[in-house]
Amino acid sequence: MKPETEEWLEKAEGDWKVAVRERGAADPVWSVICFLAQQCAEKYLKAYLEERNIAFRKTHDLVALYSLASEQLAVLEPFASELAVLSTIGAAVRYPGALADREAADDAIRISGEVRAAIAHKLGIEV
Repeated sequence: MKPETEEWLEKAEGDWKVAVRERGAADPVWSVICFLAQQCAEKYLKAYLEERNIAFRKTHDLVALYSLASEQLAVLEPFASELAVLSTIGAAVRYPGALADREAADDAIRISGEVRAAIAHKLGIEV
């Protein structure tokens, strides 16, 4: 595996660990969970693209990243519309006017978990 891919995965796993840890906290910060879940999915997508030598631009748009390898990541097709939701909530909760709740955080963790599992499988790693 390329060193750059490994670095993306290490950063993604850090986001995942903190999001899951925060989800189990006594007083979770829902917006942080949503943001970190989006970041985890983004970094897993970038890791996959990096490993496959598929060029990508600097973006936080999960749909744009997914579209670069959608044929190779067909397993994520059922989640394509949810990737858009995760992109939106992950960015929106960082600014005033958008709030996250338990349901949004649970959805964000679920979608991110699907991306994480599918790409880890494609890369031949265990998560």
